[in-house]
Amino acid sequence: MSAQVKVPFVSFKPLEQELDGDLRAAFERVYENSWYIEGSEDEKFEASFADYEGVPYCVGCGNGLDALVLSLKAFGIGEGDEVIVPSNTYIATALAVTYVGSKVVFVEPDINTYNIDPSLIEAAVTPKTKAIMPVHLYGQPCDMDPIMAIASAHGLKVIEDCAQAHGALYKDRKIGTFGDAAGFSFYPGKNLGALGDAGAAVTFDEEVAAKIRAYGNYGSDYKYHHIYKGNNSRLDELQAAFLSAKLPHLDRMNEERRRVASLYLEGIRNPLVTLPFVADYALPVWHIFAVRCDRRDELAAFLAEAGIGTNKHYPIPMHLQGAYADLGFKEGDFPIAELISKTELSLPMYYGMTDEQISYVIEKVNEFA
Repeated sequence: MSAQVKVPFVSFKPLEQELDGDLRAAFERVYENSWYIEGSEDEKFEASFADYEGVPYCVGCGNGLDALVLSLKAFGIGEGDEVIVPSNTYIATALAVTYVGSKVVFVEPDINTYNIDPSLIEAAVTPKTKAIMPVHLYGQPCDMDPIMAIASAHGLKVIEDCAQAHGALYKDRKIGTFGDAAGFSFYPGKNLGALGDAGAAVTFDEEVAAKIRAYGNYGSDYKYHHIYKGNNSRLDELQAAFLSAKLPHLDRMNEERRRVASLYLEGIRNPLVTLPFVADYALPVWHIFAVRCDRRDELAAFLAEAGIGTNKHYPIPMHLQGAYADLGFKEGDFPIAELISKTELSLPMYYGMTDEQISYVIEKVNEFA
């Protein structure tokens, strides 16, 4: 048995130390400029991220949730409408639908990928359905071709939730470029993370981009001229500057995550632990390395005793949260989401993990019995 090695669930220190000069320069640049909202740093980052995604329009906003809310508003989705979302995801996806006054319609995930199961979507479509919001969960791309085919057949909008999947590829094409719009979160723990809350929406449609920008700026298309009842959700200059410092390193950071994931996939050989499945169409970015174990809590305790941090994504499925009690769901209504919520455990995954830490995690997971 090896000596204990401390492995946090996540650490920002390796990247922050590596980019220390660039991040400090970004702060100094904004501070010296004395311009903090809707300035040159926003414009620079929006242009750079649009170029990275391969789309013409990127609109910065306050966070990833707002990116989804503003996108829904831009398409006129609101009261009386229905939006299909996966039953297995972070609650922000559903909240975006709720915030515009629409009804959340849950569809179960594929037990292998944990993403929304395209074969179940069509049965959930009604005359009130206006959009599908696929979530590229844990950095794993959704199966977008059948989703887009269903949307096309029924005249539905597709708004991709890319909060956990910056740079992931579906059939060699970046996620976020399939739907009518896509929302990104730059929460600090994301693959591309700011040093606070931040987000963005991307789209190919100039009119949609203009509406998203106006809705996020108090409904204003120019100063003191308000065409919508809008929100206050703008990407501030400081976070934009930090993101611009990190963006050139995103692909390299994602490659390192893939290296860690590859070592986990090759090294973990415990019959009690189900490893992530990677579909042929997918090139994940491993925001989260999610395993499943019927004795999940025992495994988490065992690893914690060994000095290894873990997390659970997400221990209570959305349909059983108090926030959505009004929908009237009960345990057993979405059994696949419930199974994942009871068995999923996230292992350490971040840029800068040492080979010693990776090997130690593998060793300890294999020791669990």
